[in-house]
Amino acid sequence: MLFDTDVLIWVLRGNRKAAACIEENEDRSIAVVSLMELFQGARDRPEIRLIKDFLGDFGFRTVPLTENIGHRAVIYMEQQALRSGLRMADALIAATAVENNLGLLSGDSRHFRALPGLDLQAFKP
Repeated sequence: MLFDTDVLIWVLRGNRKAAACIEENEDRSIAVVSLMELFQGARDRPEIRLIKDFLGDFGFRTVPLTENIGHRAVIYMEQQALRSGLRMADALIAATAVENNLGLLSGDSRHFRALPGLDLQAFKP
């Protein structure tokens, strides 16, 4: 399962429902874009350490960008950005899930609904 950034933020804020979703899935992955978003939102070095420790403690695998992911994300942007408000990071995260045959758990499913080939699972905090 690929976890969208928002689900990870919910966990880091202490949301038990989000934590339960992570505990239910033994195969835990995040897109490198999500890792960068988490670091971007960190307020200081101790918070970056907290993020890294959390991901390490729960065995998250960080999925890197590839040429195929970039290509698929561009297609998603071309086809959906104007219609659904799809943003660059979301296109890259969705493409990461599809290219790696992973389901995507997200609390913000409205941008992802129309993307072909995406196994989207909605999270409600």
